[in-house]
Amino acid sequence: MIVAKVQSMNSDPNKPSTDENSQLIGNASRKELLAWALYDFANSGYTTVVQTTIFSAYFVGVVAGEAQGIAPGLSTLLWSLAIGIANFIVMISGPLIGAVADHRACKKLFLLISSVGCIVSTALLALVGPGDIWLGMVLVTLSAIMFASGENLIAAFLPEIVPEQNMGKMSGYGWSLGYFGGLLTLAICLAYITWAKQHGLAETHFVPVTLLITAAIFALTATPTFLWLHERAIPGALNQALSNLQISYARLAHTFKEAARFRDLIRFLITLAVYQSGVSTVVVLAAVYAQEVMGFDTQSLIVLIMVVNVTAAVGAFICGHLQDRIGAIPTLAITLLLWIVAVMVALFATTPAMMWVAGNIIGLAMGASQSVGRALVSKFSPTERAGEFLGLWGLVNRLSAIVGPLSYGLINYWSNGNHRMSLLSTLAFFIVGLVLLFRVNESRGKAAAIIDNTD
Repeated sequence: MIVAKVQSMNSDPNKPSTDENSQLIGNASRKELLAWALYDFANSGYTTVVQTTIFSAYFVGVVAGEAQGIAPGLSTLLWSLAIGIANFIVMISGPLIGAVADHRACKKLFLLISSVGCIVSTALLALVGPGDIWLGMVLVTLSAIMFASGENLIAAFLPEIVPEQNMGKMSGYGWSLGYFGGLLTLAICLAYITWAKQHGLAETHFVPVTLLITAAIFALTATPTFLWLHERAIPGALNQALSNLQISYARLAHTFKEAARFRDLIRFLITLAVYQSGVSTVVVLAAVYAQEVMGFDTQSLIVLIMVVNVTAAVGAFICGHLQDRIGAIPTLAITLLLWIVAVMVALFATTPAMMWVAGNIIGLAMGASQSVGRALVSKFSPTERAGEFLGLWGLVNRLSAIVGPLSYGLINYWSNGNHRMSLLSTLAFFIVGLVLLFRVNESRGKAAAIIDNTD
């Protein structure tokens, strides 16, 4: 159903629909729309297996566990630091890469480089075993940098391939397919883990294999993106006296100089930075919380996250339509309320059943909030500067991925491993984000982007 919807996204009798005209802005072919959405499918296995479920719990419990002489709470803090360092690097580099990609019209090339880097470093994580703390942190940091850079770049194609009125739906379809991609990867990993346990193999054997599986699926399912997705941007006039870095700084300086003109974009990016800090914490530490507080084992964690991926896909799909009907701001407010309820259920959970309830509410909220956020920034972005503006979107995402998990890790360390106390900071991010959201004027933000396109 999702594939059929994606294929009909640009159906319009008043617009050219042939392949030879599909290079036009907002008029991607059906095959190309599917190729764009499939990248979300491809890279979701990385976040699901490495950052959310299998490797995060493996790192905290085995690689840097108490058996290695690590103090309570320190392993969680080390994991948070690795993710935080990666996101700090991407926070600085993302807007610069986006600006260069726009000016040189090379988003697709940069996307290929980041994808190969993520795939290779994920495969190399299979070498990490008990006690290999620094190797694990270095490889996780590298893979997270490459993943996040690719996430920024694929998002920058969105304003080029569909008209503004369909961005919400298209973003929702991409996120929905992404969660199914994570589900597929987890299902294959679960099948292998079940087989390995039946044959008496230890966690130090089957976790590395799941990382190789994840890398292989990423490589295979991302291939259509590079075969079918077109680069529509036109290179800017080259100034041989300026380096790429100087060009990117000049473009970014122009963007920030006009911050007042795009004030609703800036307001939303601030709001996004706050509530996304909570989302990032859940993505990176949900499995750790379920393992350390609720006693979930690896198989239980995988099954839980598989179900959460289904509900997240449903949430992204529904809210992709809902935001185009009632607006992105009301839709996002609903999802933040869901986040608040979900975190409170997890905070007071005393049985695995309550954790399952929290997990499924989290799934609905996660798919919706991430889809709506990306689409809203796209609507606030002038088409010819999409890479630059989506680079800013990536910047605040990376900032939140530093602040959220690191705040959780520090509180966990200072409280001697008290995960429930750490979760309070996550709840606060969603409450403050909901308050800030109502300062954003969606109509005015879209109008500013349209005016810039006519300059």
